[in-house]
Order: sequence, then structure tokens, then C-alpha cells
Amino acid sequence: MTTPAPNEADAAIAAGVDNEIFSANQRKPAGTTGLILSALCVLYTAFHIGVMNLYPLETWTYRLIHVGGGLVIGFLLFSSLTFTEVDGENRRRRDLLILPGVGLILVALVQVLLPWFGLAPSLDQAANALAWRWTFGVPLALGTVWILLVGWFMPDARRAHIDLADIALALAAIATTLYIIHHAPFLRLRAGTALAKEADMWAALIGVVLILELTRRMAGMALVIIASIFVLYSFVGPWLPGILYHKGYSLTRFFTYIFTDQGILGPTTAISSTYIILFVAFAAFLQASRVGEYFVNFAFAVAGDRQGGPAKVAVFGSGLMGMINGTSAGNVVATGSLTIPLMKKVGYKPQTAAAIEAAASSGGQILPPIMGAGAFIMSEITGIAYSEIVVAAIIPALLYFVSVYFNVDLAAQKYNMKGLPREELPKFSKLARQVFLFIPIFILIGALFMGYSVIRAGTLAMGAAVVVSWLTPYRMGVKEILYALEISTKMTLQLVAVCAAAGIIVGVIALTGLGTRFSSLLLGLAANTQILALFFAMIVSIILGMGMPTTAAYAVAASVIAPGLITMGIAPLTAHFFIFYFAVMSAITPPVALAAYAGAAIARSDPMKTSVESFKMGLAAFIVPFMFFSSPELLMQGEWPDIIHVVLGALLGVYLLSSAVQGWFFGNLNMLLRGVLILAAISMIDSGYLSDAIGLGTAVIVWAIQKRLVKPGAIARGAD
Repeated sequence: MTTPAPNEADAAIAAGVDNEIFSANQRKPAGTTGLILSALCVLYTAFHIGVMNLYPLETWTYRLIHVGGGLVIGFLLFSSLTFTEVDGENRRRRDLLILPGVGLILVALVQVLLPWFGLAPSLDQAANALAWRWTFGVPLALGTVWILLVGWFMPDARRAHIDLADIALALAAIATTLYIIHHAPFLRLRAGTALAKEADMWAALIGVVLILELTRRMAGMALVIIASIFVLYSFVGPWLPGILYHKGYSLTRFFTYIFTDQGILGPTTAISSTYIILFVAFAAFLQASRVGEYFVNFAFAVAGDRQGGPAKVAVFGSGLMGMINGTSAGNVVATGSLTIPLMKKVGYKPQTAAAIEAAASSGGQILPPIMGAGAFIMSEITGIAYSEIVVAAIIPALLYFVSVYFNVDLAAQKYNMKGLPREELPKFSKLARQVFLFIPIFILIGALFMGYSVIRAGTLAMGAAVVVSWLTPYRMGVKEILYALEISTKMTLQLVAVCAAAGIIVGVIALTGLGTRFSSLLLGLAANTQILALFFAMIVSIILGMGMPTTAAYAVAASVIAPGLITMGIAPLTAHFFIFYFAVMSAITPPVALAAYAGAAIARSDPMKTSVESFKMGLAAFIVPFMFFSSPELLMQGEWPDIIHVVLGALLGVYLLSSAVQGWFFGNLNMLLRGVLILAAISMIDSGYLSDAIGLGTAVIVWAIQKRLVKPGAIARGAD
């Protein structure tokens, strides 16, 4: 058994591009146009890898090229809406409507380029501001808005051609990026926005509009709506009550501030332009070399014939791949297309199969050492060393995946499921001879712990993926490397857009001081009770994360909530880990559980039932953060005897919780006994010896009751 050969759609989906959005509005040009787009994609990722390893650019310029280049390629690859059939006459009428917008954008682009050749007045003199308003700012704004309106209300019908409207938007992105790089030097320093010019405002305004439009095309409306509400808040603050009040800001002050390192070009773009694109490229190289396929086949060879084998494989394979590519919903589609049908084949209900895949894929983002780029984002925001974050993440990740495994195994026992026939599985003896294909992962982890930079370690791992492929039938030559670079860009575009959109929200929070005021409110509501503050933080993190990729959800939640938790005396590492876990788990939390919905689409199950099931599968993740708050030993802080004691108690706790969720503890559990086990598991949040004794004693009592009530060999069917 082998996984399907990788293709561009799978690669893009694997990095988080929603399946329906991707298939509905991605263009697939052929011929010269297709070659040009492929070349742009190759150059985009190659540029980033080259700058990170060989020729560093000034940070400001590099991040702007990262965002601007992503906008250009994104508009060329993705249509504004789904494709519809229109006749030639309507198409010609549409093109005529587009032309005025194209002309206006070209005027603005020419105005940006002319000063380089001494053919236009410089912006250095205030007297030239009026000229730039009418030759750059107004034409760029009117042209962009007109093109967007035409694209929304008159969608393009040609999937195999690049739409003239989107070419115009790509030109607008180029004009905006070039202007800010070459004509807005004050924006390099956030304090310089007070000296910003009117033309700077026009460029920043259109930059924000273009970012939100690309986010809408590639990630849906959720993040766009949230970001738009924050932008609106910046202007209506003077009329709002209580903690929402602020003095308000002018257009120039607001939009130029948003394009500083406090907003769009801040931590979220810093991460997407380095660590995220690097590890997405690594995932693309694993796909192109088919090394990633080997990981899944190896797991099937080891555990595929066990009771509930495909589900156990999903826990391993999806967790590993989710750790690398950094998106829950995308990883569900990438690995679930194989594991979900096989889980159904051995007896799992469709919604259960989808839920297992969603829980495992989401858990990949809390799995060190990569954590779906979460470790790097946390290090960037907190200033805590990356190595310290990775070490602290080991035990919580272990507890989560052990919990999911317990759920899988107990469900298999409950319904007496079988594994796949050994003859349908890959031969372990053959795969064991190819164990060298794990070398890229070992090199990555080894280089990180040897003290190499993250960028160097990721680059070495990419090179290793190429080298080990030479020992397989799927040798990576120049063509395959170019293909890997191309799909890497397509996989990255959504993350570029959402990180920039999250930067808008972070910028608003920083500008208005909303984070500080919200933290004060949190402290007031919690009445200085840490556990209550953490409960509120959990609710807010989940709500902010619903419908948003983890990167954006964590960045926003950390800006709003973390300062208040830290003020209450909670350690920064604990506070940020707490927020990060719930931002990740929002992907499997009803009612907006994107990872569960992605799995439901593959399993053909009810999305809401699947989201409830995935919530149950990942329930431990809602308990573990409270456990490492009360027991810092779970974050590797303390003496080894204490750490071992806490881990053993936590393992018992998650087993009791999983047994209660599945209704199986050495036999079928009635509702009363399930409730007893849940209370026992919750009591073990506190790692004291008394709570451990209560949990262990309860487990023994329930086991004794089970031995008396359940006949040997009896199987509960349909107990739920």
C-alpha cells in the first residue's frame, strides 16, 4: 500500500489552504503563462532561502518583499470568486469595465518609478505632496477599489487564464511595495510615523486592503471580519464607553503605524518570512522526494494490523506531519485523505475517523521541536530561548498524544475492531531497509540541539531530504527541486496572508492600548484569582482562534491576554503556553472547528457531530494546560523525581479521562461510572499525593465494579 503521489493541490492543502477554496478559485494556466507563474513561485521561495542563508537583506526591505511578493503571486494564482460560465459578449464587457482601473493603477506605478530616473518631483519637498496625491495616491486607491468591485460582482470565467483584474491588483501590490521601500523611510521607525506624508498613508491604506482581499480569497471571511472590526475600532473609539474608549486617530497616523514593525511588519510577518516559509519548504521537499510518504507507510507497517491500526497510524503520521507544516485543517486534508477511509474500513464510524484525524493533526502543532512554527513565534514574542520552549513542550505534547492514543485504543476495544490484513500493508522488512529516510528529521532535531540556528538546521534538513532521495527510486534532480520550490510557495501563500492580517490586529492593539485595558478588565473580573483568570483566558483564546489559523490566533490572543496573566504573577512561559494550547485546540472546538470540518468533508460525516467527537478526542488538551499551571514540573521546571511523579500521575489522569469519554474501562461503563472517572481525572489536575491517591483509588474501585458487572469477553455495542 502506498499513498497517492503528491500533487500541487495536495501540497497547497497540506499547508492550510482550504480544500473547497483551493479547488474552486485556483487558476491552472498552461503553456507560457503557466511557466511564468511556476517561475515566479520558484523564485519566491528560492529568494527567501538565499537571503536567509547566503545574502542577508535589511530586515525592513526583506519583510516588505515577503509580503508584497506574496500578494503579487497570490492574486495571479487565485481568482476573487469561483469560476462561472459567461459568454464572450459579457466577458468583453467585463474587460472594458476593468480597463479604467488598470489605467489608474498604471499611473500610480509609473509615478513610483519616475523619481528613480529623475523624471518626477521628489517627495522630499512638502510642496510636491499635492502632486503625489493626484498622481499616486488617488489613482492607486480608485483603481484598486474599482478592480475589487468588478472582481466581486462579475467573477472571471476562465480558470486557465490569468484575469486582467488580478493582473491589475498584482501591479497595485508592486506599486505599494516599491513606494514603501523607496519613498517612506520614516516608517522604518514606528516613532517616525508622526512625520509620515499623505502619500505614505495612501500606500499603507491600499496595502491593508490588498492584504485583506488576499486573506479573503485564501482563508475565508473569518479573519477578514475580525481584522476589519479592529480597524473600525481605531476610528470609532472616541464614541465608545469604558475600556473601549480611546482618543481616535487620523487616517495618516493609523495606516502608517499599521505598516511598521508594531503591525503588519512585526512579529507575525517576521515569523512567516523566516521560520514558516523555511519549514513549509522542508515539508514540500519531503513531499517531492516522497520521504513524507515513507513516514506514513512505515507507521502502517508497524501498527496497521493492530486493533484499530489505521487510527493509531493517523495519530503518529498526522502528528508528525502536522508538526512540520503548521496548520491543522490543511494537515487533516493532506494525511486524512489516506487514513480516514482506512479507519472507516476497519469499523470506525465516519465521524469518529474524521475526529481522530482532526485531533491528531491539531496536536501536531504542540509537538516539539517545530510545533508548527509555534515555538518560534513564542520565542519571538516572549524573548524566551527557543531551546527552553522546546524542552518545556515535551511532556504536555506527550500527554496529549497519549490521550488521543488511549481514546483510539479504547474505542477499538469497545467495538472489537480489527486491523488491516497484513497482506494489504507495506512489508516491514522492506521499509526497515529504508530507515535512512528518517535522516532528514534526525538531522533537523540534532542540529537544533547542537546549537545551530533554526534557519541553518532547516536548510540542512532540506538538503538531507534531497540526498536521501538519491537512494530511492524517486531521485530528486533539478526538475524535482524546482517542483518542490514551486509547491512550497503555493503552500506558503495562505500563511503569508493570514500572518499579515494578524499583524493588522496586533498593530491596532498596540496603537490603542486595548491589550493593557483588557488585561486590567481580566484582572478585575478574576478578582486576582489566578485560576479564574486562566478560565477567562481559555474562553477568549478559543473564541479568537475560531476560524483563524493557529499562527494568527496565538499572536492576537497573546497580545490581548498574556500581559494580564503575567501581571497576576503567572510565569511568562506558563502564560504563553496556556494561551497557545487553547489557540491550537480551537481548531477542534465546536461550533467553529475547522480541522473537524475538513475531516468531515473527507469522511462524508455530519460536520457538527464530527466537531463534537473531535472535541472529545482532544479533551485532554483542555485539562493539560491547567495541570502545568498547578504543576510547573510538567514544563520541565523542577527536580527529576518531582517531574517523574507528576508525569506518572498525569498519565493516569488522562487515561481515566479517556476511559470516561469512550465509556470503556476494562468493560462497558454506565453513565454513573463515567461521571465518577471524570471527577477522578479532574481531581488529578493538582499533582499532590492526596489527589493522586484519590484518582488511583477511584480507578481501582471502578475496576473492581467492572470485574463484577461485566462478563468476560462481553463487548458493548452502540453504548453511546
